[in-house]
Amino acid sequence: MEREQHELYEYARRRIKQKKGLYFHFVLLFLASLFLFVSTKLFNFGIDSNWHIYLITAWFFIFLLHFIKVYITDRFMNKNWEREQIDRLVALQKNKIAEIQSQITEDTSI
Repeated sequence: MEREQHELYEYARRRIKQKKGLYFHFVLLFLASLFLFVSTKLFNFGIDSNWHIYLITAWFFIFLLHFIKVYITDRFMNKNWEREQIDRLVALQKNKIAEIQSQITEDTSI
């Protein structure tokens, strides 16, 4: 039971670390976007082009990928999913080995 509790604790700790990183990413994106927008408009820096909009859009796309990883991918493909997949693959391998062994015994008995 102690091992299970430790695994649950480690999973919770890892998820909290992921969410904390995502929130930090969002705050950094927001502040940097605000800074880029204000500096461009206030100081007329690069006013002839909208380079800051392209940069913010690209950064927002990267943030969306980070969000999808934390809240969608890692949420469903967690430790339980990994265990189920491993158990399924091990069972398939055992069946295949049993099949091959039965073929070998049939071939040797003939």
